[in-house]
Amino acid sequence: MNTSTHDEVSSFQTGFALRPDRVFPVRSQDDVVAAVRHAADARLPVTVLATGHGLPGAVEGGVLISTRHMNRVTIDAGARTARVQAGVRWGDVVAAAAPHGLAPPNGSAPGVGAVSYTLGGGLGILAREFGYAADHVRSLDVVTGDGRPRHVTPDSELYWGLLGGGHRLGVVTELEIGLVPVRTLYGGSLAFDGREVDPAAALRTYEEWTRTVPDRLTSSFAAVPYPDLPALPPHLRGRYVLSVRVAYTGTDGERLLAPLRETGPVLADTLREMPYVDSHTIHSDPDVPHSYYGDSAVLGELDVERAGELLGRTGPDAGAMVVVQINHLGGALARPAPNSVPYREGRFLVRLLTMGERRRARALLDPAFALLAPVTLGRSVNFAFGAGDRTEGLHDAETRERLAELESRYDPASLLRRGVSA
Repeated sequence: MNTSTHDEVSSFQTGFALRPDRVFPVRSQDDVVAAVRHAADARLPVTVLATGHGLPGAVEGGVLISTRHMNRVTIDAGARTARVQAGVRWGDVVAAAAPHGLAPPNGSAPGVGAVSYTLGGGLGILAREFGYAADHVRSLDVVTGDGRPRHVTPDSELYWGLLGGGHRLGVVTELEIGLVPVRTLYGGSLAFDGREVDPAAALRTYEEWTRTVPDRLTSSFAAVPYPDLPALPPHLRGRYVLSVRVAYTGTDGERLLAPLRETGPVLADTLREMPYVDSHTIHSDPDVPHSYYGDSAVLGELDVERAGELLGRTGPDAGAMVVVQINHLGGALARPAPNSVPYREGRFLVRLLTMGERRRARALLDPAFALLAPVTLGRSVNFAFGAGDRTEGLHDAETRERLAELESRYDPASLLRRGVSA
């Protein structure tokens, strides 16, 4: 593989090899049409790569379409919309919208691809107030698996299938998405030492607290056993950190967060008023490419006893570093929308992430998810990191059947069965 080809297949997820037969570094919709038609003529499967944050697994053979050169963002401040090409990262959209006092429905990591994140639903920083990113899409330009370019609007069945369907109907080259009038927010994290504060008790406090907060407040609970490495900040080295991360557009954030401060001695407190362009600091997701494996469970309710046992199994004594994140859902996320994002009735999303080889990771994470099975509705398309070989639970039965019917018409040769990476 020459240097230029290596650059096109480089991925944020470094744990899975990408060795396609041919790479198409596309710069326009016409380039995508040519790539898909080549794949159809050669009967080769297609993988689409933007940044590689959500890579579903290794790629051997086939056609890889690299969209990273399609990186144009256009803001229409009057209409409160952004036109976003397939290779654009959320950080670029945030920066372009901010001078107009607007914000997109982006997630916590600015380096994630905006388009593929949105096709998987898109759980944003202010999701409980504004809903899924998919709920804000006005139109999409797509090349379907039959090699045809299409402009898709909400009156199309393809619109329903693309938004939430998980990238299996076509290669979206551009979308138009609504923006919200947000300049600033109250946000940050409140952290505790998991060796001084009982993790199960802290989680119970958090779950009870979520029942009292308004829809304008979006939050998550995290448990991370940090290794003792010099590269980490001193207050994190070798610690088991429990934290609550918050984003809120109201004015009484300090009052709302007061009950959580009773959890125990505070290890770190970054809660503050901030411009929206600093919202990525709430989670401070890693920005260096690395290897990881993860999966998720959408829960009808958070059984704190079972979840407490899960924390025990994934904590410092697990034998590997496991990152636990529990997102509070509900609010605008529960509202119906004309797309295929499933499990809107869920109250929480549990995400588990670990490093290392897939088989070893599954041996650690699968029993943890089994604990939650009685209250699990399904899995999230956007948070199946390396678990793309398992499709069960990504959609409910009715949605899955309807998506399969759309695939048979718009991708009859199943070229896109590998999906797209954020």
